[in-house]
Amino acid sequence: QVLLVESGGGLVQAGGSLRLSCAASGDDFSYYSMGWFRQDPGKEREFVAGISWSGSTTDYANSVRGRFTISRDNAKSTVYLQMSSLKPEDTAVYYCAADSTYYYSDYTEYDFWGQGTQVTVSS
Repeated sequence: QVLLVESGGGLVQAGGSLRLSCAASGDDFSYYSMGWFRQDPGKEREFVAGISWSGSTTDYANSVRGRFTISRDNAKSTVYLQMSSLKPEDTAVYYCAADSTYYYSDYTEYDFWGQGTQVTVSS
């Protein structure tokens, strides 16, 4: 069992940056692959980025590749999402998720979820 708590969301102007954090507690964090997802009201949850348990491999949605960076610190049981060159279309609730096998792009594969943090990008 893993409890995930996101933080770092807020309001930012287009072109700005934010860093989201997701702190984990419970089971050994280093056993889990992690993903970041986002969701707008009325839309399906969308894969943003994923990272392996060791941090050695990552994956990104095409819409954020080159602008967002996922990383993790297993000693702090925390995964991060550094977001730069933000656009209004990045506005959403951002969630982190943990899975014991892989950082799937399919949100239905994940075992545990945080409560989400709102990111709003103004034009």
